[in-house]
Amino acid sequence: MQKPGKKLSFLIAGATVGALVLSGCSGAGSSGSGDSADNTITALMVGNPQMEDIQKLTADNFTKQTGITVKFTILPENELRDKVTQDVANQGGQYDVATVGAYEVPIWAKNGWLHELSTQANADSAYDTADLIKPMVQSVTGDDGKMYAAPFYGESSFLMYNKEMFEAKGLTMPEKPTWAQVAEFAQKLDDKKKGVAGICLRGLPGWGELFAPLTTVVNTYGGTWFEKDWTPKVDSPEFKEATNFYVNLVKQYGESGAPQAGFTECLNTFGQGKAAMWYDATSAAGTLEDPNASKVAGKVGYAYAPVNKTEYSGWLWTWAFAMPKTTKKADAAWKFISWATSKDYEQLVGKNLGWPRVPSGKRTSTYAIPEYKESAKAFADVTLGSIEHANPQNPGVQPRPALGVQFVGIPEFADLGTKVSQEVSAAIAGSTTVDKALADGQKLAEDVAKKYK
Repeated sequence: MQKPGKKLSFLIAGATVGALVLSGCSGAGSSGSGDSADNTITALMVGNPQMEDIQKLTADNFTKQTGITVKFTILPENELRDKVTQDVANQGGQYDVATVGAYEVPIWAKNGWLHELSTQANADSAYDTADLIKPMVQSVTGDDGKMYAAPFYGESSFLMYNKEMFEAKGLTMPEKPTWAQVAEFAQKLDDKKKGVAGICLRGLPGWGELFAPLTTVVNTYGGTWFEKDWTPKVDSPEFKEATNFYVNLVKQYGESGAPQAGFTECLNTFGQGKAAMWYDATSAAGTLEDPNASKVAGKVGYAYAPVNKTEYSGWLWTWAFAMPKTTKKADAAWKFISWATSKDYEQLVGKNLGWPRVPSGKRTSTYAIPEYKESAKAFADVTLGSIEHANPQNPGVQPRPALGVQFVGIPEFADLGTKVSQEVSAAIAGSTTVDKALADGQKLAEDVAKKYK
């Protein structure tokens, strides 16, 4: 069997497709690492709230303490994946630090594209690697048992719902809802005349956008991208049932503009009180509970990811800081990474920006901080429970040939997942059908399977 870590062309192709999906906006001071000053490093980050927070805090804290200036580039998720992949895979050397995820790290570590970080982390007793939550460490660990990125925050997925809207209709959300119950709630709560959707679900193309939540639905409906022997199952009855359910749910009771809605758009929609429910990343809760950023702070309930045939269905992910092998400023880069992923940084965020904004899900000690426990009491237990029950080895009802809950841990999945997502998004828009989308996806999956059988 061909080793998945060597399939560079497919990985780059997948990232390039992602770049076509959405144009980006960069943060202040975006620059390449051509800056030869030893005290300046460049960092490429995904444009999520936690990364925007660290950009705000770096100059007055990290730079003031170390003298190291950090020039940030912040991009939307799809464009971030494309840019970081092309830079790292092509040995471009533009960035000293980059945010990457649980999908990329094991593959890139195998290819020798990243610095291992275990040596520095273990040598620093204050960093306390033993405090890092094990599933998050495992997701950024290479075949050699070493850590190739440091988790900045960790997440699973869960269902968020507006308690006031539920109470107004006399509805009660179970701790572990089924998708059938969610659909019933969405129908009862949808009120387009008032500008309120029954549910917000990602419809934006991208393997890490639309197919992050959708693949968890496929898993719990009994479907899979590939069986253990690499038989592709994209057009199987179970995959079709799950996809039809998802597409119909968002078409009937979802947010307006769903084919262009990703994580950020749903965060804004739900946070503005424009949706009764939202199924997405557990990391969203911190922003939702911040009254400075959300109109629904204190009004949100949290339940486990909806299921059908499985007991749990939440995904497992971490956005982590990695150091490309091409950096010439490894010492300065590690100082930034260790600061950004430390216990002290969490205290800094809590005291300066508010405890709900702490980038959680990566350290056990976070859940012992009294102020954080109080601020996160609505969602902390469900978040930890979701992370602990996420099973990358066995996320569905059948054995899998590669690791991953919301993705398949092979380089080709970036291309495969993105192409199929484009057609599913088109089905949400009404310009094609789920059957056609998945029939085309099956052919693409068959091409991938030939390389592994």
